[in-house]
Amino acid sequence: MSIVTITLILILALFILLGSGLWVGLSLVGSAWIASEFLTTKNLQTGANMVSEIWASSSSWTLTALPMFIWMGEILFRTRLSEDMFRGLSPWLARLPGGLVHTNIVGCTVFAAVSGSSAATLTTVGKMSIPELRARDYPENMVIGTLAGAATLGLMIPPSLALIVYGVTVNESITKLFFAGVFPGLILAGMFMAYVAFVSKTSKSWNPKLEKGMRFTEKLKNSRFLIPVFALILTVIGSMYLGYATATEASAIGVIGALLLAASQRSLNWDSFSASLMGAMRTSAMIALILAGAAFLKQSMGFTGIPRALADWIAALEMTRFQLLMALLVFYVILGMFLDGISAVVLTMAVVEPMVREAGIDLIWFGIFVVVVVEMAQITPPIGFNLFVLQGMTDHEMGYITKAALPMFLIMVLMVFVLIAIPEIATWLPENIRQAN
Repeated sequence: MSIVTITLILILALFILLGSGLWVGLSLVGSAWIASEFLTTKNLQTGANMVSEIWASSSSWTLTALPMFIWMGEILFRTRLSEDMFRGLSPWLARLPGGLVHTNIVGCTVFAAVSGSSAATLTTVGKMSIPELRARDYPENMVIGTLAGAATLGLMIPPSLALIVYGVTVNESITKLFFAGVFPGLILAGMFMAYVAFVSKTSKSWNPKLEKGMRFTEKLKNSRFLIPVFALILTVIGSMYLGYATATEASAIGVIGALLLAASQRSLNWDSFSASLMGAMRTSAMIALILAGAAFLKQSMGFTGIPRALADWIAALEMTRFQLLMALLVFYVILGMFLDGISAVVLTMAVVEPMVREAGIDLIWFGIFVVVVVEMAQITPPIGFNLFVLQGMTDHEMGYITKAALPMFLIMVLMVFVLIAIPEIATWLPENIRQAN
């Protein structure tokens, strides 16, 4: 059986399983079983291979950071963090061109640094900012669009769940990936803010109610509400940057800090504690199943020879590095229309990783490239998860939300070209950090 035939059969099997409504993780396991059992000439012990591969992928010490950072975000989601951030940020941002719309972007950037989840970032910031911005007559499309776009920073700024999953999949340092995401995340947030400032100066419909001026001392007094969250960010990120903790150890520090923050706000009780624990458990189990299925699929595809054949085919095309990245950009944008970001990453790495290595592309840099493209998937119909969350929060039609988020999508495309033109944005910091043993 030819490689082309094997590839088409495997793709068809995967789409049938996904289209039937089966969970993504189980669809990957099913496709891997078909590949191992029927699409290779080798006499394989499929069951034994599946068990050993799933166990090997699930018993990684590095992977422990995933449920811990998820739990940290779940704890903080149930605190007054969004209210405190708005009260602390709004006096400083109100006088900028664009006014309080910037609280969407800065608030998402701050919460992304303690969450790692795009959906959690969107929900936490949106539940406070949307009513406040509406009450001040800010343009609805800007309120919705900036929130949709800025919430995707939860996938970029450490601790990022997408970067943890990517790092485990390609066996790269989670700590280095975290620091690779810092500058691109901040630059992307700056690009969002620049767009808001430009629209505020050029749009005729921009006429919000002006904020009452505050004295400098009053602004400083309101800033006290930001101290707990910034202290938590500096503790988690600083412990890794200074080399005192690995990503896994920093995740445990983050959970302890989140519990202390929740307790100080008196939002920690048995109900909120158990709800955060169960929420983290459900999300972690979902991602773990996807990772397990992807590990088995990667092994099975290796037996069929698909990754090697595809890498050889790409090499024969003699594509430049830029052409390959453009092809992958289009590929991931299309794939992101139908799969969530984490599923898209783990599903494709078995094939994409050999191609990227063959092209001599740095895997740390490529992780940031992939995450930027996956961020686009969060705001592209029909499966853009952020769009569904916003639809539930605002009761707008999906078409309206998609149109409002379109400028943010185009800014992310621009960010891809910035990354390609200046790769040091992603590579300088991880090359110059101390790592804990």
